[in-house]
Amino acid sequence: MGLHNAGAASAFIFIAGFVGLLFALFLFMQVKKIRLDTFGKGGAGPNGSLNVPLVGHEAKAEAGHGGEDPSQTLVTIYEAIREGADAFLFAEYRICFAFIVIFGLIVFILVSHSSDTFHWGVGALTATSFAVGGTTSILSGFIGMRVAVFANARTTVAACDPANGWTGAFNTAFRAGGVMGFCLCGLALLMCYCLCLLFSLHYDTTDEIKKYDNAVKLFEAMAGYGLGGSSIAMFGRVGGGIYTKAADVGADLAGKVVEDIPEDDPRNPATIADNVGDNVGDVAGMGSDLFGSFAEATCAALIVGSNSIAIVDKGWGALTFPLVISATGIFVCLVTSFVATNIKPVKAEADVENVLKTQIGVSTVLLTAVLYPIIQAFLPSHFVIEQGFVPGSLEPIGIHCNHTKVFFCIAAGLWGGCIIGFITEYFTSHSYEPTREVARSTETGAATNIIYGLALGYKSAIIPVTVLAVDIFVAFKLCGMYGIALAALGMLSNLATCLAIDVYGPVCDNAGGIAEMSGLPAEVRQKTDALDAAGNTTAAVGKGFAIGSAALVSLALFGAFVTRVQTHAVNEAKGAKDAKDVPLANGVNILEPIAFASLVMGAMLPYWFTAMTMKSVGTAAMEMVKEVARQFREIPGLLQGTPGHAPPDHAACIKISTDASLREMILPGALVMLSPIIFGILFGVSSVCGLLAGGMVSGVQLAISQSNTGGAWDNAKKYVERGDLVFEGVVQGKGSEAHKAAVVGDTVGDPLKDTSGPALNILMKLMAIISVVFADFFMSIRGGYGAFKITPNMKAE
Repeated sequence: MGLHNAGAASAFIFIAGFVGLLFALFLFMQVKKIRLDTFGKGGAGPNGSLNVPLVGHEAKAEAGHGGEDPSQTLVTIYEAIREGADAFLFAEYRICFAFIVIFGLIVFILVSHSSDTFHWGVGALTATSFAVGGTTSILSGFIGMRVAVFANARTTVAACDPANGWTGAFNTAFRAGGVMGFCLCGLALLMCYCLCLLFSLHYDTTDEIKKYDNAVKLFEAMAGYGLGGSSIAMFGRVGGGIYTKAADVGADLAGKVVEDIPEDDPRNPATIADNVGDNVGDVAGMGSDLFGSFAEATCAALIVGSNSIAIVDKGWGALTFPLVISATGIFVCLVTSFVATNIKPVKAEADVENVLKTQIGVSTVLLTAVLYPIIQAFLPSHFVIEQGFVPGSLEPIGIHCNHTKVFFCIAAGLWGGCIIGFITEYFTSHSYEPTREVARSTETGAATNIIYGLALGYKSAIIPVTVLAVDIFVAFKLCGMYGIALAALGMLSNLATCLAIDVYGPVCDNAGGIAEMSGLPAEVRQKTDALDAAGNTTAAVGKGFAIGSAALVSLALFGAFVTRVQTHAVNEAKGAKDAKDVPLANGVNILEPIAFASLVMGAMLPYWFTAMTMKSVGTAAMEMVKEVARQFREIPGLLQGTPGHAPPDHAACIKISTDASLREMILPGALVMLSPIIFGILFGVSSVCGLLAGGMVSGVQLAISQSNTGGAWDNAKKYVERGDLVFEGVVQGKGSEAHKAAVVGDTVGDPLKDTSGPALNILMKLMAIISVVFADFFMSIRGGYGAFKITPNMKAE
């Protein structure tokens, strides 16, 4: 007997959610064992190397450090980063909470309007799920940021241990990432399922007469959960991305390029803002982004699946099967995490990338092994996903699905994500030829470095896009739009592991900055730099994973939108007996004039969005460079590192990044959110379909190329800094002309890989989920043809 009853499904999902939260707490306690108040005083901690003595403690005074005790300086820097991150997020989240209230009211009113009347219950439930999704997204980002900040200095401390520095530093950063990964997955799963249970009190799916309609209405109301998550992710990604890159680019230009001082030098007033940015952009923004992907993919699968009679008949466990996939992933990722920290720990620099790659591979293999039994337990052996209607009638036709087809849909997404991750690593890691080739191009200056980097980015999109195309074909062929939604969930099923790997990078980046600013010995910075270089690669892998999943999620939401339009059209066609008499009953023809025209407009939106975010970073970076130059000019002895000089004004630089990010994130967000609403109101649902298709096809390729170009430039710079680049027998290290050219490339790539590129995946998803939420409202405007009532040129005879 299958586990299709509500009790079995509830038990499995609740246990998985709470296990995720408890394991996140366990990982946090492991990180907490590293004490900052005993740093530099010696003594072994519970794990043998936690409260470590300061390596090279006698060498306290380096140029610019003023002879201060590095252990005291470290704690001071840690507190400054924590306070700066808190200040920005509190300011940003005040705006986000106001947005939730205002836009939630708009959702309530517009979603309630359907068929020339108002259904306030539908609007209220959708607005509620929107508010819960937005709040959960905020909470996910905030928890991730606090844990990352909590762990950065502790990673530096762990790297100071001469005996176990590699293992301790890696485990600290990786466990911090795990805290966010498992906390986010557990929290997202529990909140989503609790909403489903709450809404089922209003829409009873056990009522034999109304259960089919109730199931559809229940999960359509759940679409607000995805909208809330993705809306906040847009602000987190764009706002955090502008913040971090304004500080990073400004610090690099004013410090490394203009004044020729090292990265993260304590004399540079922008260094604290730069380290704050790593947390608010790469951690909080990424957390909200991937939470949005989880919520949207789940909502798409729930909506499409609820239209299957067999799935509804099977019961609650079959209806909520998309959540079961995510629950299974938590258990698998938990087991996988011990491979990195206990079974095969990092003991040397060469181990870092291999251990991180092993995480992706092991979680993918284990998930593949357990998927089929889970599918058998919860889904009916045979079901149909409706795709339209038989010509000459309103009898539905669809794709016949079974357990094997469902398995291959999920596995296609799962392995597709793994392949995209490894391909991204190949193009962005300096362990491989593409990035080394970019590094060698610096021999003739910054211009050739930029040319090579752009070429690498464009080339790197070929295989990931091909993989996505194959995934889409397989999933759609086997199970229709339900298959694509399942493929998206498959790609996100090891989300806890992918988040742990992704957050690991910014933590190591901060740890290296803290080591430099604290004046710690070179061997400590050597460890943190190596961990950070691997972190840059894993960050690129994480971005590739996020972009790939976003493409599948947006397509799944496109399917949910079309499904909802068809359902509404048929329900409103009272007395009709033939599909040709029901406008939009068989979906949208993309070759309709308005759909095709809108497709071109949709393809343009990612470029408009990129232009806005790139210019925002450039404007803020210019302000930052001028402020740093002013402080070097007006604070005596700061640039020269004269002992006793006044400290740099970090607060002024933090204010520039904060003000710029909060000011500049509004217009890109408005562009993304208003475009589908305006097109739907004025031109109808056919226009919205074209807009979504164009945005997805254009956005995914632009996002991959931007992200990988920036990642390759960053690691090409680190390849030079390691002393691995040699021209005619001469090592090209820091300060060389090749290094200066590499720094220029890295600086140009920063907003590509950390602002515009990652935010484009939210553009794809957010436009799609807005369309799903407002589908009935669009259909209520002149039969779905919009205020201008642009109807097709050709009609069926």
